[in-house]
Formats: sequence, structure tokens, C-alpha cells
Amino acid sequence: MDKRLWTTLAPLLVAVFINIAGFSLILPLLPFYGQVFGASPVEIGLLFAAYSFGNVFGEIFWGRQSDIWGRRRVLVITTLVAGLSYFAFAYAPSLWAAIGIRMFSGFFSGTLSVCQGFIADVSTPEKRAKTMGYFGAAFSLGFAFGPVLGGLFAGEEAVAASFRLPIFIAGGLSLLASGWCLAVLRNAVEPLGKGRALPKYSEAFAFVSSEPLLARLFVISFFGIAMFASMEATYGLWAEANFGWSARDLGFAFLAIGAGGLMAQLLLIGPLVARYGEARVIVIGLTLLAASMLLQPIIRLPISGVLLMGVLMTGHSLAFPSSGALLSRNTPPERQGSTMGLMMASNAIGRIVVPPLFGLIYEQVGHDAPWYVGAAMIGLVVLVALQAVRLLDRQRAAADTI
Repeated sequence: MDKRLWTTLAPLLVAVFINIAGFSLILPLLPFYGQVFGASPVEIGLLFAAYSFGNVFGEIFWGRQSDIWGRRRVLVITTLVAGLSYFAFAYAPSLWAAIGIRMFSGFFSGTLSVCQGFIADVSTPEKRAKTMGYFGAAFSLGFAFGPVLGGLFAGEEAVAASFRLPIFIAGGLSLLASGWCLAVLRNAVEPLGKGRALPKYSEAFAFVSSEPLLARLFVISFFGIAMFASMEATYGLWAEANFGWSARDLGFAFLAIGAGGLMAQLLLIGPLVARYGEARVIVIGLTLLAASMLLQPIIRLPISGVLLMGVLMTGHSLAFPSSGALLSRNTPPERQGSTMGLMMASNAIGRIVVPPLFGLIYEQVGHDAPWYVGAAMIGLVVLVALQAVRLLDRQRAAADTI
């Protein structure tokens, strides 16, 4: 990477790593923290979904605001307020207060579009995919590091005091990210002074519906991300019921999830896309996702409980960056903003609606049912991905004959 680009980008990657470590630190605690309030599996699913609900509004608001104020100021403010919200979460007086705080925290953590805007500011289009790979690696590294911290510092008993120290650490990491952005990060370009136009979702929906390839990519992304979020929400409950795991055990299991994502980002996705193309890599990723879900309740061993979650994240990290790249490449420049905005909204709906639904399946149908339902749904999505492969092959064959 160009030295000047690296010196501009490195501070952002450090901030992303610190912030995601704080965010992911909370994830293995949520099923157990919810039990402090006597939460059902459905309500624990709501704890996960509330963050995504706030996040989708945050992404729209802070992405536009960063054009007006500059990326640096937005990142300083949002990470500061998100950090303070963790301290409120540690002392939530009730389940619904905890859900409300998670929603608030999600809003101020909705800065992925701000980071992507920063990357667009510092990198040329031909280098953007590689630069986004570094961003994904920083994200995955934080995702691997955070849950281990959460597990190490969590207590054994399902009482509020057992979770306050790790939640404080999460808040402290977010405050550290804010201070880092204030002290080190610099805007690559001057703020525009006006916000970008809001995505025109109705036009984007009509456009996507008329394009067979794009419509299939939307289906793939919606169901795949919804299933992944649902497995995150029910995994802790399932592991506790089957293996007697505590928040500490689950924190180390999440290390495999982060490691799987990091391996996919750094070692696998580039060579696989170069050899097979994005569409076939999507099929490979979805197949890994479905297989990991199907095998989890069949093998039912602690070691497989960890390793298969690593495979789950590997599949996720192969399929969905490839899906986004393929969508972007097949969307004309004038429709990029609205189409990507619609995909972000679609994915957010999946993360909001489906985890509580899978909590209900876990509670009413059986503890293993979410794995089987998830595997079946991803199996159907693999068929959609194979259709996308055929559509692209036809496009290339038609182009070659011209």
C-alpha cells in the first residue's frame, strides 16, 4: 500500500479495532445478562435486535452528518456517546430499559457508512476493494479480541454485578476510540457543508426488482445476514443448555468466530474471488454457513461447538462481502447510493425481525430447531446463489459473442 495512504488510513483502522472490540465484548454476555431480568429467549433476541434497530437510523443520520461536519468530528462524538451508554447499560433497572439503552447505543454506533466514506476519501476506486479488505481485517480482529475480554472479566453468577466490569471495559474502549480519533485521526478531505441526498428507496426497489441478478443478491444478503444474527442471539442459550457454558466460556468460543472472519478476510477471499469469481465464492460461503448450522446439533460436542462457529463466520465473511462487491459492480454509478442504501435497510430489517423470531422457535419448538431451520433456509438460498452464477455465466457468454 502507498505510504501516504497508509499513514492516513492507519488511524482509522486502529479506531475501528478499538471500537469493535468494545462492541463485540458485550455479545457473549447478552444471553446471561438478560437472565438477570428473567428474560425469555424471545426477549434476549430483542436485546440483540434493539441494537440493530438503532443502528439502521444511525447509519443514515451519521453518514449524512459526516458530510457536513467531517468524518473525524462525527467519529469523536458518536464513540464518546456510545461509550457513555455502556455505563448506563451496566445499571439498567429493567429489561425494557436495557433494550432501550441498546437501541440508543446502536444509533450512536451506526458509523459504518462514515468509515466507508473515509475510505472513499483516501483511496482511488481501483484500490478501494483492497482498502476495504484492511477495514474488514481490523473489524474481524476487534471481533476476535473483544469477546475474550468479556468472558475473562465476567463473573460466574447470573447477577448484574457479574457483568458490570466487562461492560465498563467496553465503555472504556469506546471512550478510548473517541480520544484516539480526537488526537490522531484527520479528515482526508474538507467537509462538504451539506449532507448527501437520502436514498430513494422506492426507485431503488423498482430498479432492483427489474434486474434478476440484483434481486437474487438482495435475497442472498437478507437471509444470510438474518440467519447469522439469529445464530449469534441463540448460540449462548444453546451452549449453556448443552454444555453448561458460562459467559466466560462463550467469550472464548467467540474467539473462533472472530478468527474465522479474520482468516477469510486476509487469506481466503482474495485468491478465491480471483480464481472463481464473486458469484461462486458466494455459493462456497453459503454452503459453509449451512453445513456449520446443520452439524452443530448433530455432533453436539464442546470442541465442535467452537470450531463450527468459526466455520460459520468464515462462510459469512466469504459470502457477504462478495455479494456486496457483485451488487456494486452491476449497479450503474447514478444508482449506487440508493441501491446500497436499500441493501443496508433490507439487511437491518433482517437483523431486527429474525433474531426474536428464532428466540421464539428456540423456546416453543426446541433448542435444536433454530439450527435446523437456519440450515434449511440457507440451503434454499444456495439455490438462489446458483441461479446468480448461471445469470452471470450467460452475461459473459453473451458479451463474448459480441
